[in-house]
Amino acid sequence: MSEARLERDPGGRFRLSGVLSFYTVPKLWRESESLFGKATELEIDLRDVSHSDSAGVALLVEWMRAARARDLSMRYFNIPGQMLSIARVSSLDHILPLAKD
Repeated sequence: MSEARLERDPGGRFRLSGVLSFYTVPKLWRESESLFGKATELEIDLRDVSHSDSAGVALLVEWMRAARARDLSMRYFNIPGQMLSIARVSSLDHILPLAKD
């Protein structure tokens, strides 16, 4: 099991890396609550996600819901093809705030 990490870069964008799975997502969810706490907008770069299952896509949906509840602007950058495929099968690609960098 590989570890997943969520960090904020100096420019204010969050960077997600590693494997997003049923094992790593719960920890990321807990960590994100404090990391996102002071954010005025959420921009999350997924370029360094090496693998994801449906739990990773579910995490993106939950982050989107949390951002909406706080009335924050949110965008996901560089979503890996594997995650995008899962989102498409679930028809979530139409609701996720996907951006091009």
